[in-house]
Amino acid sequence: MTDIFYRVEEGEEEARLDRYLAARFSERSRTFWQKRIAAGDVTVNDRPVKPSYEPAAGDGIRIRVPEVTPVAIAAEDIPLDIVYEDADVIVVNKPKGMVVHPAPGHMTGTLVNALLYHCTDLSGINGVERPGIVHRIDRDTTGLLVVCKNDAAHTAIAAQLAVHSLQRRYRAIVYGNLREDEGTVNAPIGRSPADRKKMAVVPGGREAVTHWKVLERFGDCTYIECRLETGRTHQIRVHMTKIGHPLVGDTVYGPAEGKLAGLSLKNLHGQCLHAYLLGFVHPTTGEEVVFSSPLPDEMEELLTALRARK
Repeated sequence: MTDIFYRVEEGEEEARLDRYLAARFSERSRTFWQKRIAAGDVTVNDRPVKPSYEPAAGDGIRIRVPEVTPVAIAAEDIPLDIVYEDADVIVVNKPKGMVVHPAPGHMTGTLVNALLYHCTDLSGINGVERPGIVHRIDRDTTGLLVVCKNDAAHTAIAAQLAVHSLQRRYRAIVYGNLREDEGTVNAPIGRSPADRKKMAVVPGGREAVTHWKVLERFGDCTYIECRLETGRTHQIRVHMTKIGHPLVGDTVYGPAEGKLAGLSLKNLHGQCLHAYLLGFVHPTTGEEVVFSSPLPDEMEELLTALRARK
């Protein structure tokens, strides 16, 4: 077992320990942390506590992390577009159609399968199915992800994610003409009561905040930039649909057969959403690093066609 220790800073207090840990390690749910706390794998000030314990500034939280064990997840020789790599982190530009980590129905061909072939020194905090994974992007969303090679780096990056200091900016094309030049959607997200495979804005959902601004208008659609404070599943897709502007190409939250005047969308394979900028404080050097990625070809081609149509 490996011990991870950190101290609750002023302003990081939370009403419950399980909520605090779920916010810091967003890849794991409150239920996961409730089980870990109940098993005695999480202590506060070296004492066992309940999930309902209220963390206070100065509290020392210790998490016992099981050693990563060999798993049936296959290392696969899949090409990776590595933007940056050192002893602590890897920044990857994920292509469209690639799932981030194995799950039922997608046990091969994932980013994790590719990473296991590329290197074996990945953090174990999120378990054997998600080694190194701190945050995710959807299968049909392209762009930048940071993957951690050790538990110390993982803890540091997860902490930045929890306090919303991790920079994540996306480019998207949405249906309709947004009236304002910029805005914010602050609406909680949870499982849709109508379809458990989908997310939705629901009372009692997890806090979700998306800032957007217009980059270019085309009448029946708009090219925008989104900046995330939180990182909920399908957040941008759900939030933009909520305000009446679903993403072009998104047949799950948008129209089943979306149309743009005079243009074919047959070359689109999923939503027009790209994680183009990622920035964080490096876990070892303490320096702020920022990476960017060009738009994928199909989004660039659609923008070219939209500009030519003006």
